Amino acid sequence: MHTWNIHRNVGGWAVAVSLAAAIAGGGVGPASAEETTETTSTGNRVFFRGGYGEMLSDRAGELITDVHGVAGKNDGTGGYYIGGGAELMITKDLWGLVNGVALVGEIGLEFKRWASSSVVNGEALVGDTTPAKVQMTMLTASVAPKVKFRQGTDFQPWIIPAGLDFHVISPTSSQINYLDIGVQFGGGAEYRVWKELWLGLDSRFHLASNQTNTVNNFWTAGVYGAIGF
Repeated sequence: MHTWNIHRNVGGWAVAVSLAAAIAGGGVGPASAEETTETTSTGNRVFFRGGYGEMLSDRAGELITDVHGVAGKNDGTGGYYIGGGAELMITKDLWGLVNGVALVGEIGLEFKRWASSSVVNGEALVGDTTPAKVQMTMLTASVAPKVKFRQGTDFQPWIIPAGLDFHVISPTSSQINYLDIGVQFGGGAEYRVWKELWLGLDSRFHLASNQTNTVNNFWTAGVYGAIGF
């Protein structure tokens, strides 16, 4: 439990730092004449991201992951993620309420590969006790509102107040469940490199409902590139 709390705090701090950076840089005043005008009028973007991710709890001791630890544990928690998606502009000024603050809808797909070990796996049930690497992965589809500050400038911080996640875990749980849902919170910032080419930093915390009877909470931190269209 102590280790779980440490990992949870690390994940929380990762997102908190991103949120603080977004708020600190998120001036909401109207853009001045000196600020850069976007070269597209839509504000829509397609993005690709990747970086480091970590589960708040490992999946060691399950039937399919390591046969309840009979010969080694599949207890890794860290790993990498890659993903992509699209942002669709909803409003560039919160429907006329606040200049320079936009709301976009993000649709994303993300793959995680957690640290995996060579262990005796589920094949031991049919007599094969040869250790083999059991790949620990997760696929997440998400839909989230993203609040973006400083519209019309080259530097745009953002936050995700809350988004919806759909998770697929692999291997399946000991109860043969593999589908889960949850929420995500995040923050980051992006910078226009050239025309509508953007580079950014991204950090998120994902809180799952654990309907697979496994703890599926995790956090990520990484970089991304985006192209306006």
